[in-house]
Amino acid sequence: MKNTTLLNAYESNPINLKWMNGFPPENDKIVSAADGTFFDFPALRYSVNHMREFYPTRNVPASKHSLYHHKVKLDDKIDEVKFIPWDSPSAITWKESLDKNYTDGIIIVHKDKIVYEKYFAGLTQQGLHSAMSVSKSFTGLLASILIAEREIEPCKLVTDYLPELKKTGFAEATVQQVLDMTTAIQYSEDYTDPKAEIWDFSEAGNPFRPEKYKGPKNYYEYLQTVKKEHGNEHGKLFGYKTINTEVMGWIISRVTGKCITELLSQKIWIPLGTTYDAYYQVDPSGKAFAGGGLNLNLRDMALFGMMILNKGKINDTQIIPEKAAIEISKGGSKEAFEKSKEYPKLTNWSYHNMWWITNNANGAFMARGVHGQAIYIDPTAQMVIVRFASHPLSSNKLLDPLSIPAYQAIASYLISKEN
Repeated sequence: MKNTTLLNAYESNPINLKWMNGFPPENDKIVSAADGTFFDFPALRYSVNHMREFYPTRNVPASKHSLYHHKVKLDDKIDEVKFIPWDSPSAITWKESLDKNYTDGIIIVHKDKIVYEKYFAGLTQQGLHSAMSVSKSFTGLLASILIAEREIEPCKLVTDYLPELKKTGFAEATVQQVLDMTTAIQYSEDYTDPKAEIWDFSEAGNPFRPEKYKGPKNYYEYLQTVKKEHGNEHGKLFGYKTINTEVMGWIISRVTGKCITELLSQKIWIPLGTTYDAYYQVDPSGKAFAGGGLNLNLRDMALFGMMILNKGKINDTQIIPEKAAIEISKGGSKEAFEKSKEYPKLTNWSYHNMWWITNNANGAFMARGVHGQAIYIDPTAQMVIVRFASHPLSSNKLLDPLSIPAYQAIASYLISKEN
């Protein structure tokens, strides 16, 4: 079901296209994970809100008692905030940017109050949506918590925790190098290259593999096949590679004896007072996809972002160690990030503990996922922006020229209101 026509946000609205509608749906309205059609655009716009229909999953139980009650004070002027995208000579408004980004849901929090909240394309305030690689930052935070609690030592070798990887490209890499994605492993995440290793990794986690498949049976088995990149050293160069997050997820589970679904629930989701159970997609062995399988509610994600902004606190209650919340915003090696040349437009950025650090004047940092998922935290503006989207283009390299200046414009607007 490959669609070569790039429909706009209105034309691709899944409500209008009626995916999976009817009892049974018409044949041309059925999408499936078995044949991959569920992730083709525009069907993707339906699937991101319904991942549980396509994959086996494991729950992340939410709080059942002291639910957090969001304070809301909407600001109608936000829609008219203007900014100039990096790749355009002309300014556009925040409202106009939402359709251009194929936004499914967006919340702006300022000083712990929701000042903007909109939903599109079938997502509702009660709904859950795929967070894609925002999942990595949740894994990074869990690791940061365990480091703060001295359960994990970042300077130790990966193989001190996972001896299964002694004969792989992860040998001699430290836990911190995994967290900062500076491992020198032979692995490409170029979705446009049919020979990139990302496809082998994905197949290892695919519950719908053909019977003739003879490769690794799950993500952990795949990690044991990874080789080191010839001529490169660990710690020298940033390389955005999802399998680093899978290694970190495995270390976390090995140290705690718990799946990350259980640990996220116990360490964050329940203490935070979230309203909705989240869930992870799992591989054929039932292991959670740490690098991209988290699905959650937008308001709960906003609450999570508020907790990070407030150094681990909500309503003066310390949810996670303050040290863990502060650590993720410190930033990694700007030199390693720049030398990689992976993100040339992200000047002066770095990557640390699986979070993206802007190193801008406001000290902003963020979690990012393909197709437009984001948690953007600006300490100076006391602002959190959370966004779910279903853009037809996957790479943030293509979405950043519109997204990043939009976030910065809202931060500037909120700061200006206080002056």
